Amino acid sequence: MITVTTSPATAPARRDAEATKAAILRAARHLLARHAHADITLKAVADRAGVSPPLILKYFGNKDTLFSQVMSFEADAAALLDAPLENLGRHMVRHVLLSQTRHGADPLLRIVFAPLHGEQGDILRANFRAQVGDRLAARLSGPDAGLRAELAVSALLGLGVMFGIARGTHLRAADLDDIADRWAPAVQAQLTP
Repeated sequence: MITVTTSPATAPARRDAEATKAAILRAARHLLARHAHADITLKAVADRAGVSPPLILKYFGNKDTLFSQVMSFEADAAALLDAPLENLGRHMVRHVLLSQTRHGADPLLRIVFAPLHGEQGDILRANFRAQVGDRLAARLSGPDAGLRAELAVSALLGLGVMFGIARGTHLRAADLDDIADRWAPAVQAQLTP
């Protein structure tokens, strides 16, 4: 029998718990944006995140608990709406593009796939309305705040679909600031008409 001992200097580094949880959530979001909830296994999430399925259970307990966090837009909305109202349109456009290019995930795009998710799709839609649409509308003044918020978010979703799903070659080749300069005014027109 061969015994292998590992010195502390060569032992694998311990995973940072928060970074591991974030990787698991990113993997689950990625899969949720491409597959029906019922078709996603913990093994698939684990493989994508580079962890073991038992580690997902350790951090989240079960698939339902994991996906209740994935179906929340709370943290994404906080980052998406984190700018003064007069600059919010540009910030939102840049945030969507940077999220896709740097992190491989769109903060809003998983709502597009809600019809694939049955009852979980209803939860996803309700969370999206409350955490993104209603939260944005609450920041707006003037008439039709709810409608204007939904139109602004619609412009972002269209951009996200074209950039991340359709992978428009011209759009993906363009400078992100140039895209923001061109698209932000359409978004901002709904925020501060």
